[in-house]
Amino acid sequence: MDTYHGHARFTGRNSLAVDGQSLAARHVLIAAGAEPITLGIPGEEHFATNEDFLALERLPRRIVLVGGGYIAAEFSHIAARAGAQMTVLQRGERMLDGFDSDLVGWLMEKFREIGVDVRLQTTVNAIEKRGSGFIVRASSGGAEATFDADLVVHSAGRAPALEALDLEAGGIAAQKGRLELNEYLQSTSNPAVYAAGDAAQKGPPLTPVSSHDAKVVAINLLEGNRQRPDYRGVPSVAFTIPPIAAVGLSEHEARAQGLKFRTKSQKASDWFTARQAAEKIYGFKVLVEENTGRILGAHLLGPHADEVINLFALAMRHGMTAEAVATTMFAYPTGASDIGYML
Repeated sequence: MDTYHGHARFTGRNSLAVDGQSLAARHVLIAAGAEPITLGIPGEEHFATNEDFLALERLPRRIVLVGGGYIAAEFSHIAARAGAQMTVLQRGERMLDGFDSDLVGWLMEKFREIGVDVRLQTTVNAIEKRGSGFIVRASSGGAEATFDADLVVHSAGRAPALEALDLEAGGIAAQKGRLELNEYLQSTSNPAVYAAGDAAQKGPPLTPVSSHDAKVVAINLLEGNRQRPDYRGVPSVAFTIPPIAAVGLSEHEARAQGLKFRTKSQKASDWFTARQAAEKIYGFKVLVEENTGRILGAHLLGPHADEVINLFALAMRHGMTAEAVATTMFAYPTGASDIGYML
């Protein structure tokens, strides 16, 4: 296997150039990942990326995170505990839009406890370099505000890194930043090209989905188009402390589909799982379809949520009913031993 390091771009339907070196192939897989979206504000060249943050050798004293998704939630929890002064500026009404709003509300108690300053409905207008630091200019409700920072991190979303690939030269159709793919993750306009992961945008933008897509494409390249991706029961976790996790439908999505279901939800700070970890933030919400007993969605917050959510994902992917899961005997005391009480 030959490895090339550099920026690739298409030069034809079956050819690419990597930093001036020409390559030809029978098939090409686009797995370019994602990159921070452009916000169109003055001074955005001063943004540090999530990769820049993870490469830091020394933690700055004052850090501003622009955006309120996974990156902001996880990085703020890490850095605040290491002693940094953390500020999150989020344009929306809440953080972590992909997770249940009630559980996110409970999680925000932990943000306040560890001293993370979260400013909601706040729009960043500009970033200015000032000496060795930065000034972030923002507005909220018509009022202007400024925030001093030693580091400003882009956490306002990512998009597939497709622009530099010169898709047109490769005859690869795309609409509004999305590759046009068939059910086998193959380009509809150039059958020599496949895509996987964030570049494909067929499943949730998560690491396990990228691995799943890669396996699907590998089978289709080696054996012909016969494998389709299956995104049922893909769990998602934000690794805050404690973590928040979700799989399946939210209440809003279930209602929008006209499903009849029952919801069981509880803030369970007094359960043994929370008390043994000395963690006050622990709760859940589980949706079960009334007639079938199918688990439609599971939303967890607290110790072991990042592991227990996988059991719900397993049950949902393989059609296990809530009763079948609830009557399963799990080792005690483990996080999984709470599942029966959640159902």
